[in-house]
Amino acid sequence: MGRIRVGNAPVSFGIFEPGFGATRQLAWERVLDGIVQAGYEGTELGPYGYLPTDPVRLATELGARGLGLGSSFVPVALADPAARDAAVAEVLTVGRLLAQLGVPEVIVADAGDTDRVQTAGMDGPGWTDAQWDEAIRTFEILSKALCRELGMRIVVHHHAGTYLETPAEIARLLDRTEPGRVDLLLDTGHYVYGGGDPVDLLRLRADRIRYVHYKDLDAAKLTGIRRDRIDMRTAWRRGVFVPLGQGCIDFPELTRLLRTQNYEGWIIVEQDTVADDQGRLDPDPFVCARQSRDYLAGLGL
Repeated sequence: MGRIRVGNAPVSFGIFEPGFGATRQLAWERVLDGIVQAGYEGTELGPYGYLPTDPVRLATELGARGLGLGSSFVPVALADPAARDAAVAEVLTVGRLLAQLGVPEVIVADAGDTDRVQTAGMDGPGWTDAQWDEAIRTFEILSKALCRELGMRIVVHHHAGTYLETPAEIARLLDRTEPGRVDLLLDTGHYVYGGGDPVDLLRLRADRIRYVHYKDLDAAKLTGIRRDRIDMRTAWRRGVFVPLGQGCIDFPELTRLLRTQNYEGWIIVEQDTVADDQGRLDPDPFVCARQSRDYLAGLGL
C-alpha cells in the first residue's frame, strides 16, 4: 500500500497568489506553527516568497517543526503565447526551490480571467480550439523545461474561475497531454464547484492523478451561488468551503479508493479562506484546520 502523507497549506490561512485575492496578514511562522499544532505533517510552499526562498533556511524552518514539503501552486496564462516566456521563467524559479527539497512536481494552473471568475461554476465561455492548441503548447514547453533541467513533472490544478474548471475541460486536457510529464492534481472542492463528482474522476482517471487536495464544500451555498450568479471571489468570502466532513463530499469513499489504487503522495487539506474588508479571517482558520485533521483521523489518515 502506498504511503499517504497529510498536510495543510497557506491558502487555508488566507494566503493567496496575486490575482487570486492575495492577502498576507498572517506571518509565515505563525501559519507553519498552526499547521503543526493542528496535527499535520507537511505544508505547501504557498505563493513564491511567502515562505523563505533560501533552500537551506526553508529546510531548516520546516525541519525544526517536523514538516515535509508538498508542492507549490503557480497560475499562468496558459493560452497566451505572449506570456509563455514569463510562465517558463516563473515555473522554473519555483521548481528550482522545490527540487532542492526533494519535491518531484510543480502545480500549474490556468490564471483565468474576469469572465471566468464572474461565471465560475456556471456557464462561462470556454477556450476556442486555437486557444486550446496554445495552452497545450504551453504545457509541452513547460513540461520539457522542467524535465530537462530538474527531472520534475507538472500536476495541473483544475480551478474554479479558470479555463480548466469543468469535467469536460479536464478530460480534454488529459487526452491531449503526456502522462508522466503532465498529470493531474485532484482538488475535490473545485471539481464539485466545476460541476463534477470527484469520486467518478478518481475511478475513471486514477492513472493520471498524482496529487490530491481534500477540500469540502457547502452544497446549499453553492446552489445559491449558481442561482444568484455570484462571482467566485464573493463566493469564497461567503464561506462556500468548509472544514472536512461538514460539506457534501464523500471523503470516506475517496479515501477508500485512494488506498485501493495504492495512491502514494500528499493529501493536502485546503479550505480556501478569504479575509473580509477589515482583514479578519472568519471562521478561525486554525480551528478549522484542527477540525479537518480530526475528521481525517477518523478515516484512518
